[in-house]
Amino acid sequence: MSDTVLATQAASGHPEASRIAEAVIRIAGNSQDGIQAIGGFLARLAGRSEQEVMTFMTIPSTISGGPSIFQVRIGSGEVLSSGDEADVLLAFYQHSYDEHTGSLKKGGIVIYDSDHVEPNPELQPAYRHLGIPISSRTVEAIGGTGKDKGKNIFVLGLVAKMFDLNVPKLEKLVSERFTGKDASITQNALNAFHAGYSFQLDSAWQTFRFVEGQKRGAQQVVMNGNEALGFGLIAAGVRFGAGYPITPWSDIMELLRRELPKYGGAFIQCEDEIASISMAIGASYAGRVAVTGSSGPGISLKTEALGWAVMAEMPLVIIDVQRGGPSTGMPTNVEQSDLNIACFGGHGDSPRVVVAPANVEDCFYTAIDAVNIARKYSVPVVVLTDQAIATRIEAFEQPDLEKVAQDISPDFTPVSDFKPYDLQAPDGVTRHLPPGTRIASGKYPVVTGLEHDELGHPTGSPKMHMQMTAKRRMKLQALSNELPLPKVFGPSEGQILLVGWGSTQGPIREAVEKARAQRLAISALHLKHIHPLPNGLDKVFSGFRHVFVVEMNDGGLYGHGQLAMILRARFADSKIHGVNKTDGLTWKVREILDQSQALAARLAKGGA
Repeated sequence: MSDTVLATQAASGHPEASRIAEAVIRIAGNSQDGIQAIGGFLARLAGRSEQEVMTFMTIPSTISGGPSIFQVRIGSGEVLSSGDEADVLLAFYQHSYDEHTGSLKKGGIVIYDSDHVEPNPELQPAYRHLGIPISSRTVEAIGGTGKDKGKNIFVLGLVAKMFDLNVPKLEKLVSERFTGKDASITQNALNAFHAGYSFQLDSAWQTFRFVEGQKRGAQQVVMNGNEALGFGLIAAGVRFGAGYPITPWSDIMELLRRELPKYGGAFIQCEDEIASISMAIGASYAGRVAVTGSSGPGISLKTEALGWAVMAEMPLVIIDVQRGGPSTGMPTNVEQSDLNIACFGGHGDSPRVVVAPANVEDCFYTAIDAVNIARKYSVPVVVLTDQAIATRIEAFEQPDLEKVAQDISPDFTPVSDFKPYDLQAPDGVTRHLPPGTRIASGKYPVVTGLEHDELGHPTGSPKMHMQMTAKRRMKLQALSNELPLPKVFGPSEGQILLVGWGSTQGPIREAVEKARAQRLAISALHLKHIHPLPNGLDKVFSGFRHVFVVEMNDGGLYGHGQLAMILRARFADSKIHGVNKTDGLTWKVREILDQSQALAARLAKGGA
């Protein structure tokens, strides 16, 4: 914010408010304090105010809770990341203050609960400090029971005052949050909000007001990535799902369990991951693409049944919301380390499709894309999202549901004869008839995990195994011929091409914009379709001296991340290198630039 103040001018009700283009607000406390609720209110307000927004959060993985943060970046222009540094820090406790003041820009503002925080005198020259007795003022506003449950809403009022936010819209959001609860709860929340809003800030303290958003008149929706995936699946025509709870997939499961019955569908919570994917496969065989999902540990359990779906050539969508691994790893932190298991997990040659959404909006459309690929090629499709997209909130233009929503109900039209695995089929793709379809010849096919002939009957024929293996492979090769070549962000030639996938898109693009402003020849390419890869990438790579793959996974035994290794194997190009990290946090723009430039310098000196 300190570098985005456009002009100081009069604003309604705030004669000294400064007009700003964007602000990054970090809220630090404990998971029990409802700080995610504050961030959610701010993000949804931005979306309803024709502004861009992106959030980032960390929560403890233990049931007892612990330190947590929620960061929200609100902008009147394009917002590509949640921000490297915060303009404002709201610190609830001493540990919140001590651990997060370093995340502030120089000259930034730290608002702290003076009931719990003793500011560091050495830091006061670097940051503007504002101590407010948040806890005690909340108690005064709504009574003793509000001490631990209302101070987040009190802080929301403070932020609304500081940034001259739309109070009626915030009041509506707060009321919506407590819909269905006792009216006294809603009233207490509103009392806390107004107490924070009416708190008299020091006259020397500046207030701010956002300039009008660029998306004027746009009808926006605001949601996180898990919600976007869930609603995308429903729009795609999915009416059955099965799963087992695991962080951070569970939100999708709960959404589908709540929403699918409204459309005549159902979601079943099974006894384990193996039962979940098996039930989803059965539902897909019944004639309509079904969905299952999990995170890394659950995907590992699903791999044997996934191989069955590959062998039987069943259309199926599998959601993998990646988190830190291996084993139970870091359940509430982000990582992109499931790529190998998504592409190659399981025994035998078991080709499947892997796609990865780039942002929250893309989650919605990727879900539809995944269902359509599964149907067209009769193949399992793994959607690789991650904890960063799953939990972050973004605003995007409301989808035109009349155009994108589809009906994939099974067709029971009788046929004269049918071979699902017909080796002479013009496109080489398997087509399953939904059970119950009449076949006049009386030759009804079967499905099995054993190698089979064209009717699905088990066979040990070496020739048939070779033919069927090739058939399962070639349909993915046909898909790769249809995939669009992603566009380069920036010039098509230069020194460095940054290649990313999944949630890295925004920070990478912001890094490119900053680099180009410094006259550095850096561009970017983002891959959505990872397995198979689109054709023509080698021609794109040829325009750059270095190709650096930015991933949130380990460099591995040979110094390259998982996508980098796939690209090196595919194109045998030694200029492809990995830029990796495994701290469980999303990429910061400066990290991408610093590591990329350091790697380029090392390679120029002959380093590996």
